[in-house]
Amino acid sequence: MKPESIKIFQCPNCHQELVLIDSKLQCSHCKSMYPLINNIPRFVSQSNYADSFGYQWNIHRRTQMDSYTGLPISRNRLFEVTQWPEKMLGQKILEAGSGAGRFTEVLLGTEAEIFSFDYSSAVDANWANNKQFPNLNLFQADIYNIPLKKYSFDKVVCLGVLQHTPDPEKAFKSLAQYVSPGGELVIDVYEKRLISLIQWKYFLRPLTKHMSKQLLYKVIESVVPLLLPLSIFLRNVAGRIGARIMPIVEYSNLGLPYELNKQWAILDTFDMYAPAYDYPQSIFTVKRWFREVGFVNVSVRSGPNGVVGKGSRPN
Repeated sequence: MKPESIKIFQCPNCHQELVLIDSKLQCSHCKSMYPLINNIPRFVSQSNYADSFGYQWNIHRRTQMDSYTGLPISRNRLFEVTQWPEKMLGQKILEAGSGAGRFTEVLLGTEAEIFSFDYSSAVDANWANNKQFPNLNLFQADIYNIPLKKYSFDKVVCLGVLQHTPDPEKAFKSLAQYVSPGGELVIDVYEKRLISLIQWKYFLRPLTKHMSKQLLYKVIESVVPLLLPLSIFLRNVAGRIGARIMPIVEYSNLGLPYELNKQWAILDTFDMYAPAYDYPQSIFTVKRWFREVGFVNVSVRSGPNGVVGKGSRPN
């Protein structure tokens, strides 16, 4: 952690300043202590409802990184959704729910100062992937109680995360508090449509979300290689509808080589069945969220991974 970045952090309990003492952050007021483990400040317990994400991202640390695949899949999604410029030197960006850091890697390339967090131990995978960047400030924290000063960020982004929180609306409104006047908030969240709800995961998750993550991963790791060829065939024959016939996901449409597609399929099939929460949202609901926090220049639309919402805090 960079010493000069400490000033933007604050105690999540009493919202007072923190100081660095013997590899721990200590609140100057209530004296709460927050350890730095692997050079990452930890503001939450190591075990929580997001454990399955920490498990999957530490197994598949590199799988979805553009620097690993050699394809600009994460880069294209980030800039298509945000419409941000590719260079943002001098700006501060907050990334919520960073996982193994596939979008963190792209954001770091913009030369902005990046503050990135996850609720799970996925921060360890992100650190291993991106620690070489001097503009990275990584921490483990709760989206409902982010240990940062409010109204401090030029941009806040949260992709593919809100639906996996216990209360997506509360998580959205928490994020909005960190956008500075004139700054932007961009989110995407699974879309709540009839066709989206007719998926294997919504029939099987009542069982799979209660399985141990180790057992569920072993089952998926065994089943995916058997079903993958047929799943690819069905996608080729019937497009997205064909891809939904099988109870796994696959990404041959992204141009991934077969072996890499298999790793993505294992990872994202686990990602589909393991989370404790999966609450898709409608375009109408996301519009209401932006309206209720008073943001302007709001656009809400269907995007590559569900509903994309973007808006600005008035100056």
